[in-house]
Amino acid sequence: MKPALVLSGGGARGAYQVGVLKAVADLHAKNAHNPFSIISGTSAGAVNAVALAASANNFRLAVKKVEKIWSSLHVGQVYRAGAWDLIKGPGRLLASLFNRGIGRRRPLSLLNNDPLRDLLNQSIAFKNIQKRIDSGYLDAVGVSATGYSSGENVTFFQGRAGILKWRDGRSVGVPAILNVSHILGSSAIPAVLPAEKISREYFGDGALRQLAPISPVIRLGADRVLVVGVSGNAKRVPQREQVMHSPSMAQMIGHIFASAFIDSLEHDIETLVKVNSLVAYADNESPHRPPADMRNIDLLVIYPSMEFDEIARKHVKDLPLAMRIAMKIIGATERGGGSSLASYFLFEKAFCKELIDLGYRDAMAQKENILEFFNPELIAPYR
Repeated sequence: MKPALVLSGGGARGAYQVGVLKAVADLHAKNAHNPFSIISGTSAGAVNAVALAASANNFRLAVKKVEKIWSSLHVGQVYRAGAWDLIKGPGRLLASLFNRGIGRRRPLSLLNNDPLRDLLNQSIAFKNIQKRIDSGYLDAVGVSATGYSSGENVTFFQGRAGILKWRDGRSVGVPAILNVSHILGSSAIPAVLPAEKISREYFGDGALRQLAPISPVIRLGADRVLVVGVSGNAKRVPQREQVMHSPSMAQMIGHIFASAFIDSLEHDIETLVKVNSLVAYADNESPHRPPADMRNIDLLVIYPSMEFDEIARKHVKDLPLAMRIAMKIIGATERGGGSSLASYFLFEKAFCKELIDLGYRDAMAQKENILEFFNPELIAPYR
């Protein structure tokens, strides 16, 4: 049995994943090692994925370390949000028009994420990842990013010997020794955060051209997958309010972000469910066997039970003054969808703690499903 964990992107929404993982840890024995053979993350999910892999010898301790990062977080630890910093970013974008649209000294971006580089280097022991793999605590960990030159979605994976690289259309798997650059590349939202150079190419957010977010863990050998989403269940019918004005800039950008971070994952989940049904039919009813590379993948998905927009709107006041003003200017503090954009940038501990608590409750609501997902012999009775 090779259970895998898929952690999607979503900026500050990634705190929700920590709550789910905290519940999974509480449903395991106190000193249990990492229960996932394969871990894959994109954007904010890449931070959580790599941090878990580095401490895979003790899953509960690993989750506590990740929780500590998120529950003490401040915007200034992720990007520079002073008034001058927010003026310089757009200024550099305008200045690039006189240089063929290229940044002169560093890649173009509205925000400077140097603080995030420092935080990750201080918080994650990258050198321990290979030790955990060699000790058998996990088979592989992958981080997905998008190449600006090739246009390919590349999953950089660090794993045990024998796992081969792959190429399927514009989806590529490349073995690598993961470091902070892979996380920064995976989370580099275009124009907002700077592209990161890895080897010979600059990379941006892995969600950009990731049409099948679950595919990398299947390529790496998973036969069951736990997916943690960062948006409300797609089957829930949204409330439609009376339209009072045309969409704000924040609403439009928020929908672009949703398309990148959420839609592909939800579509891939639907596709996997259909493939599982097809495989089951072929096994039970059809005289023809399914192709060798088509197999049933057990799937468990945990969605937030609440939309993040209203939660974010309550916490916009926690942002630094300059960032708060910027959000207000573009409509990211208003009802009706604008606050969705704010939720991606609200790296403040009060907001993150609320998402962690929500993730914990949502996971515990699926306690029986989680226990069933893992080998029962490895699970401690929950009290």
